[in-house]
Amino acid sequence: MSQVGGFFFALMALVSVLGALVTIAARSPIRSAVGLLVTIGGIAGLFLKLNAQFLAAIQLIVYAGAVVVLFVFVIMLLGPDAGSTGQAPGRARISRYLGGALLAALAVVTMVMLARVSTEPTPLRISRPDHGTVEAVGGLLFSKGIIPFELATALLIVAVIGAIAVARTRPLAKPPPPPAHETKRLFHGPLHPRDAEHPLSKETR
Repeated sequence: MSQVGGFFFALMALVSVLGALVTIAARSPIRSAVGLLVTIGGIAGLFLKLNAQFLAAIQLIVYAGAVVVLFVFVIMLLGPDAGSTGQAPGRARISRYLGGALLAALAVVTMVMLARVSTEPTPLRISRPDHGTVEAVGGLLFSKGIIPFELATALLIVAVIGAIAVARTRPLAKPPPPPAHETKRLFHGPLHPRDAEHPLSKETR
């Protein structure tokens, strides 16, 4: 049974890491959203491995069923090619390189800290019988966590309204450029189509 549990943990960890890599490496925002969905599914599997069924269900219902759907909704409003340019500007490139360097440094620090961790188990206090139950989580969420919960709800609503406002905004029409020729700029061409090939001669002036 332990081998099955270890295989399940390794599989869900691999799914989470692969989904996260797709999320940050995909050029298409739709593929990034799908990668995020895969990552959330892997995290839900890890919660199941920890015997936290309630957190796994919340992970799928709230994040996969609401947050990712909100992301896809915003992407569909703005268009899958919104904000995509041929080449990234200089500041965007610098931020990408800086983020990659910070991620690499964080990975090195994490590996060093894991190498120094002792293998002896840490004794934990005995938890209460209602620890981690749906009733305990719900009571904590709607008592001490009611303000952050409502703020998160308001944030999601503001995000939806902002996405709709951006999607419905139409760019201002640019005025037509003036003619390059000075005569065309003054007279805008011949007065009548039949006079286009018959300019005035010196005798008729």
